[in-house]
Amino acid sequence: MSCLATIQAYGLRSLGIGERLLPKTDITLCEHFVLIGSGMIWNVYFGILALGFGFWMALALAVGKNAHSPLLRLPATSFIFLFRGSPLFIQFFVAYQLFVLLPKVGVAINLGFVEITAETRWLTRAWLGAVIVLFMNTAAYAGEIFYGALRAVPKGDVEAAAAFGMTPRQIFWRVQCPTMLRLAWPSYTNEAIFMFHATTLVFFSGFPAWRQAGDALYYANYIADKTFNPFIAYPVVAAYFILLTLVIIGLWGLAEQYLNRHLPHGQRRRTRIRLPLIR
Repeated sequence: MSCLATIQAYGLRSLGIGERLLPKTDITLCEHFVLIGSGMIWNVYFGILALGFGFWMALALAVGKNAHSPLLRLPATSFIFLFRGSPLFIQFFVAYQLFVLLPKVGVAINLGFVEITAETRWLTRAWLGAVIVLFMNTAAYAGEIFYGALRAVPKGDVEAAAAFGMTPRQIFWRVQCPTMLRLAWPSYTNEAIFMFHATTLVFFSGFPAWRQAGDALYYANYIADKTFNPFIAYPVVAAYFILLTLVIIGLWGLAEQYLNRHLPHGQRRRTRIRLPLIR
């Protein structure tokens, strides 16, 4: 099978599109890259959804932890402490066991005038259950990052905005939030990179791969078992994640330039990749 035919057969294999049977013997280098690259679709899916939803929850957690009211501060502080204090793998295991205990037919919710059934069977699938765990984990870490940046916002900026006649909501969205993001963005870039790397733990968690639609590590493990040579499959996974890290650094760097657009050119910080060749 040529490399082009391999791409056509296995390029979207992780989504259930293409050849159903996996190669069992004489797995070529092209099949290594195509199958593992197909599995990377799921790793990118996990990372994008977790960061997309986790960003907004992290903002809410940072505001809640910074609030004066204990009704807001204590739940936010407890959530951050719980998910930062426990290993991510244990969170996967506990969440899967809890999701399995839920009725597979769904949970009935009585609203008084109508009763609806919330589907729960999909929570044991990786495409939903694993995303929920990753989402809550990154929200806790990013929430602590944003909280520290929120505390570092100069009080003079807030007082000047209040003297100008802004409401507390306007002060937050126009003064505190932009400054908070600008201060927290380098650390949040590291969190984004870590979260995409953490998606590899889904393979080791209890969430099964549905119809062999696994992630990159699923196919790497399969190939290593068939070829008895882990020194090709796993470095291919590492190479894909290095490329993904470069993409994240580039995208987050563009976002950082946008956040710093109001500063003079000489004061703008830019995220750059610097290899430690000379110290």
